[in-house]
Order: sequence, then structure tokens, then C-alpha cells
Amino acid sequence: MTSLVVILMGSKADEAHCQKIAEAARGFGIEVVVRIGSAHKTPEHVADLLRAYEADPRPKVYITVAGRSNALSGFTDGSVSAPVIACPPPSDSFGGGDIFSSLRMPSGIAPAVVLDPANAALLAAKILSLGDGDVKAKVAEFRKRQADQIITDDKGQR
Repeated sequence: MTSLVVILMGSKADEAHCQKIAEAARGFGIEVVVRIGSAHKTPEHVADLLRAYEADPRPKVYITVAGRSNALSGFTDGSVSAPVIACPPPSDSFGGGDIFSSLRMPSGIAPAVVLDPANAALLAAKILSLGDGDVKAKVAEFRKRQADQIITDDKGQR
């Protein structure tokens, strides 16, 4: 059964950020779907999407992409049983203070927060690798490539 990452963005303005996440996740052999829904503006639509994905029996991780007032991550985490990773888009709004809406959640609501899109995909892959040997092998290959590159770079320093 192929693992699934559901990327849910708050608006189409976040599409480029989401594509970075999707590309990295696909590199681990994970199926990815990207959807748009706002916890503030279209809560019924988001709830319908989440119910549909929760009915899908595949192992999954949700990655939410929303800035400013990140209700999407909390709403998603409170609605699903699978892990949720918040990966808010970069922002200079409010001197960067809007990141706190991703960091501070009510009790019982616990999405992880990862700011780098490729690292959000890596965390999703590591979570999914717990039950998916193919993804586990791809994560191991990724780690080996990283280590090999460091050793190669170091040899050039002597």
C-alpha cells in the first residue's frame, strides 16, 4: 500500500511553497496530493476533505501550509488521527511574529512545525517509514548521499 502525504494549503498564494514540499516527498516514493482549503473561509470544505482522506486506509501524513493566522494546522490536527506537520510559508509580516500562530496551539492539538519545505517532506517520510519499508529504504539512501557528500567535501579540504 503506497503511503500518502496530503498537502493542504490555505490559499493558492502558497502553491510554490507546496510544490517544493511535494517534489521532496515524491523523491521518497510517497504519493502526494495537494489541495486548497481555508479553516477561516471554507471550514466545511476543509472538513469534507479531511473526512475523505481519513476514510482512505493508506498510511498518511498531513502537511499544512498556512501563514498569518494558522488555524488550518490546528483545525486539521484536531480533525484527523494521522500526524500533522505545519510548514508555514516564509513571511515578513508582523516582523516574523506570525510564526507564533503555528507554534502555539491549544492543549490537545499538536502539529509539528517545520519551516523548510524539504525538511517537512523528510519528517513525513521518516514518520511513514515506520510502516513502509520502501520509504524507509529511500530515507536511508538520502542519509547516505548526505553523508557521502560531507566526506567528499572534506577530502577536498586537505
